[in-house]
Amino acid sequence: MSTDRQADTATAAAEEPAGVQADPADAEDRAGTQADSNGPEADPADAEDPADAGEHGTEPAEPHGEAGEGGPGAEPPASGGGGAGEGPAGPEGGAQAAGAEEAGAEEAGAEEAGAEEAASGGLSEAQAELAAQRIERERIARRKAERDQPVEAGAKLSGKAADLLAAVRAVESGAKPSAVYFDEAPAAPRKAAPAPPAPRPAAQPQAPAPAPSADAVDGVRAVLARGGAPESLAGPVAAALGDGAAEELAENPWRLLAVPAVRPTQADGFARALLGAGAGPGDERRTAVLVGWLLDQAGLKGHTALEAPVLEKALAQYGVPDPAGALEQAIAEASVLVFHEPLGPPPVEEGEEQPVRILVGLEGAAMAEESLADGLARLSGTFGGPADWEQAAAAAPDRSTGELIRAVAGHGLVTHTGGEAARAEPLALAAAVGGLGLRVCVAAHSEGGSADAVTVAGLLSGQEGPGRDADGQFALDLLVVLDAPQLDVESAAALVEGVPDGARLVLSGDPGVLGSAGAGRVFADVLAARTCPQLVSRTPDPGPLGELVSGVGIGELNQVDAPGKEVVIVPVQDAGEAVHRAVQLVAESVPRAFGIPADGVQVITPGHGGSAGTRALNTALKERLNPGPGQFGGFDPGDRVVHVPSPGRALPARVVSADAQGLHLDRAGARIVVPKDLVESQVRHGWAMTAHQAVGARWPAVVVVLPGDAAPALSRDWVYTAFGRAERHLSVVHGVDQALPRAVAEVLPKPRTTRLAGLLKALAAAGEQQEQ
Repeated sequence: MSTDRQADTATAAAEEPAGVQADPADAEDRAGTQADSNGPEADPADAEDPADAGEHGTEPAEPHGEAGEGGPGAEPPASGGGGAGEGPAGPEGGAQAAGAEEAGAEEAGAEEAGAEEAASGGLSEAQAELAAQRIERERIARRKAERDQPVEAGAKLSGKAADLLAAVRAVESGAKPSAVYFDEAPAAPRKAAPAPPAPRPAAQPQAPAPAPSADAVDGVRAVLARGGAPESLAGPVAAALGDGAAEELAENPWRLLAVPAVRPTQADGFARALLGAGAGPGDERRTAVLVGWLLDQAGLKGHTALEAPVLEKALAQYGVPDPAGALEQAIAEASVLVFHEPLGPPPVEEGEEQPVRILVGLEGAAMAEESLADGLARLSGTFGGPADWEQAAAAAPDRSTGELIRAVAGHGLVTHTGGEAARAEPLALAAAVGGLGLRVCVAAHSEGGSADAVTVAGLLSGQEGPGRDADGQFALDLLVVLDAPQLDVESAAALVEGVPDGARLVLSGDPGVLGSAGAGRVFADVLAARTCPQLVSRTPDPGPLGELVSGVGIGELNQVDAPGKEVVIVPVQDAGEAVHRAVQLVAESVPRAFGIPADGVQVITPGHGGSAGTRALNTALKERLNPGPGQFGGFDPGDRVVHVPSPGRALPARVVSADAQGLHLDRAGARIVVPKDLVESQVRHGWAMTAHQAVGARWPAVVVVLPGDAAPALSRDWVYTAFGRAERHLSVVHGVDQALPRAVAEVLPKPRTTRLAGLLKALAAAGEQQEQ
């Protein structure tokens, strides 16, 4: 796959404008609470409303295609139907808010599990990781404030809301916008390492937020009862709104949207029950909450910001009578931030204004994106350290690795693209640099990504890797990140902030795979900015599988010569036959023909629901491979499972036993215990999984199941990712007819609206101007 042609194609795609067009008909579900990176992928049979955030950390589903699907513009009108997850149902499942439509049982159940998890007071692994990320974000802010020469990497909040609105209108109409709220150009990146700051104590883990008091929960329960909402939401609401939750909810019933499982239609019904006729669609309390909620949903779909017209259109779809006024009010109250992004090259004629687009976002993503741009510029300007790089390059095992070593010798930030075979090159780089006496760390997206690699999550949490110094930075000279397309903006910002001045960073990955489930498109934006060396591997993926996957990467579904039956197509007529043939392949055909045990065969399908989704396939595979009564909450010893300890991580494991503590799992030889109250939300059977869950891992054999109803879910990057997980054999259970070649040729990943590429370009331009 790692051809120059494909890399050029991927880079060109990354450079396309990331504007998101509102599309009420878009029924693809992008999700993952805080985005399960292997996160929600909706099956056509599961799809409710395109805006549904999906799992909310409940089960490891995934989105179709790239995570930027549609943005809030894809939300349905306020009068749209309910569907899965469309009601604030509690664990009982059938409850609904007054005036809301019936919740779809299956996906609502997943959201209910998320609500139960939010209500639980225990410190889970997920909470610990999120707490660690909060520490990192706080340290980012402190570090930026302490620098003598800060790099201003973005726009400030506009002064007057009215001025902003006028500029938005000017942009929409094609007129020249006022420059009154255009920001100053970013300062140049530093070219020399600054004096080291005074040592600070190492960051200590934060205690989890205290569980809401019984009185607070009782108060919320009383308000919910008055509005006809299920009492099971009392704990999650009290946890989300904090002290005074009952009073806040009574004053503004739309604050119910703070609970992930709740949709606007349910919040509207609840508000009508509490406020009566006064709960109109134009209520300022409603519009203020909707603006923030829509931006939160955009984050779940991969965006870090939205264009103002797109956000206004989404507000209109939810019945807001004056969308522009609602946005203006949110800006005036500083509940959202406003940015401008230049479009096209700078004007050549004096006095000519550069066209811009107005972006609106929330503080968290904005801070992370600007900190990331700042950090990448810092590394580009402060790398150093004596070493005999040329000797290491000359001793490289191949030309591509030698070029990579030379690029790293002369630059603090380098990108490397290639397929599965090309992963050997950054690993060879790490070995060579380690041989020079420098400290090296290799981080991958998932466990097993490389024998010598730690996981990104483990590195950030401090559980893996070289550890941090007193200033909170990693003790290393080179950090190599594999699976870089899986980096979301917040994780990337925390990672880069931990790399010390003078060290080097290599971002390596396959640009053709599905992107991160979290907000941002870090790797694609760095490639699109073209502000650092970009090394394209010359190492092709070998054999018929490599030829097939390489073709998919450039939009061609080719017939390949597979004399050893490396690729087999199994046509089916319906979903029932697809499940039957998949089970037959895993249990009989592949083990008999290739000597690969059933445990070495992974089934991949587009979604969780439907008659041939992961649920149906796992049920059939369990019955064949490990039958049992499901004595441990549906699980038996020996079951293959996927464990999602935190958003963005889907880890294969096997059930060992269960007791009062919870479900005992064996995960790559390590024993872990999932607390009983988190089993439903964090563990599911894993013989079949979705392509997002499979990113970063490979198996000896893969069976990709494509039932007829999966056609709307297919895209080039989905097919590329699914097919590329196989090492020796790929079987495609094919029931989508011409939808497969059409998806490969025509259905590209949906763009995400992000700011990182523009920030990096602005920093580079400012640096060049300063040098001149």
